[in-house]
Amino acid sequence: MLPPLDTPRLLVRERTLADLESCLEMDRDPDVTRHIAGPWGDPVAHRQFVQYRMTRHYPPGLGYWSIRERSDPERFVGWVLLIPDHGAGPDVEIGWRLVRSAWGRGIASEAAAALVRHAFETVRLPRVVADIASENHASLRVARKLGMQRVGPAMSDGMQYERYRLVREDLTAI
Repeated sequence: MLPPLDTPRLLVRERTLADLESCLEMDRDPDVTRHIAGPWGDPVAHRQFVQYRMTRHYPPGLGYWSIRERSDPERFVGWVLLIPDHGAGPDVEIGWRLVRSAWGRGIASEAAAALVRHAFETVRLPRVVADIASENHASLRVARKLGMQRVGPAMSDGMQYERYRLVREDLTAI
């Protein structure tokens, strides 16, 4: 069971199978997934992928959280994640994805900042990493707001990304 990571504006709660259809709908928007490798064009593989991510066992304190705005708590606006990098670690990946209507309002930065605090203060991770496509300017802005630093290129699922990292000592940046 993951703790809630609510902020003054957001409800950030453990993602459950009740969020499955909302997650699939978000991913069907090609603008949402254009910078991320995945089975987005195959409905069966896409559903299996998301269900697996929702039901697999993660180490304590790690997993996915769904994001909703306090002003409309029934409406799913995205998720944040803290999971073993490439499924196995040893690094832990931080990530975020939002429905397009939630873009540009600071929601990803706010939810990700709550997740960083959880990663460092509760789980006591030494660092978190994120692989971000160099063309994904919005996600790059979120990473920089969190205080993440570019540490080099990374490959994942056959796609080229830029690896960003934040170490616990840099938490004061957010």
